[in-house]
Amino acid sequence: MGLKCGIVGLTNVGKTTIFNCFSNSKAEVTSFSFSTDKSNLGTVKVPDNRLYELEKFQPTEKIIPTVVDIVDIPGLAKGASQGEGIGNKFLGDLRNTDAIIHVLRCFDDDNLQHIEGSVNPVRDIELLDFELQIKDLESVEKKIQRVEKLAKTGDKDSKKALEVLTVYKNHLEELKSADSAPVSEDDQIYVKDLALLTMKPVLFVCNVDEKSAVSGNKYTESVKEFLKDKNTEVIIIAAKMESEIAELEDEDERLVFLEDAGLSEPGVNKLIRSAYQLLNLQTFFTIGPKEIRAWTIKTGMTAPEAAGVIHSDLQRGFIRAEVIKYDDFIKLGSEHKCKEAGKFKVEGKTYIVDDGDLLNIRFNV
Repeated sequence: MGLKCGIVGLTNVGKTTIFNCFSNSKAEVTSFSFSTDKSNLGTVKVPDNRLYELEKFQPTEKIIPTVVDIVDIPGLAKGASQGEGIGNKFLGDLRNTDAIIHVLRCFDDDNLQHIEGSVNPVRDIELLDFELQIKDLESVEKKIQRVEKLAKTGDKDSKKALEVLTVYKNHLEELKSADSAPVSEDDQIYVKDLALLTMKPVLFVCNVDEKSAVSGNKYTESVKEFLKDKNTEVIIIAAKMESEIAELEDEDERLVFLEDAGLSEPGVNKLIRSAYQLLNLQTFFTIGPKEIRAWTIKTGMTAPEAAGVIHSDLQRGFIRAEVIKYDDFIKLGSEHKCKEAGKFKVEGKTYIVDDGDLLNIRFNV
């Protein structure tokens, strides 16, 4: 199951520096007050120590973690919704993502001018929100024009669509995001094809200086206060420091530098895990001597749906799933001992997969 997050923010807030911390691709970083004209795409492994714990009991040839695609989208300029800067291209790339990682500048640097003239992360949040709301309003108005004609012919579904779209239009005109519009979950189907930008889940990243890496600073406090009533998470990362640590080839050496900074792990690890949770995703495992592998599913998926993530044939010919809970396997140490302890379960088509389940799918096509 693919997962794509878009990193967004104003120019010179540190988006690309963060992208380079965890991406297999390395993008150019500049200190000039302009943005590049293309998005960078990188693939990131989702950190999960459970894979290596499983290997202690099941030796294997390779370990395959699940991955997230990260898109470093060119810096936003005021007026992007009207085509300023790279404008529509920026917003088009963002529309194709599942979640938004909004990077905020929370550090002072006289040598790196802020595009708005001063460091104010709350203002930057409002600026981006405004641009996305305007673009969403444009999308909704275009669809209203399309369905109005059908609604006039008496088409019931079009009448309902027009009613729902009008609610979104009025809400966006009040400079409120689409995710807070008073629309039922069932009725949201009428805007699903629009992939509205302000309906995407957002994770906020405060990019700070090295001395603020652990506790943050006055800028991060202002962000937390502003977002206190929002259902979102705020993560603090010292991007410049972490990008320098990420350049080190020796893992032990990286850990020493992180510990010196008061960190137990790279901030980007927490960022990726948070993005994973933001999208209501979880992991199940398949294990064997050839490979131990993590698979991504949506929370609430049934065993056949999880089997389909591995291969469509497994879902089509699903018979049963043999299930061992991760904690049971680690505690008892083998499939055989789990069977002896009654911790080996055989589940059917209605079984809801839990995070960390070890699955063996039986199927016949």
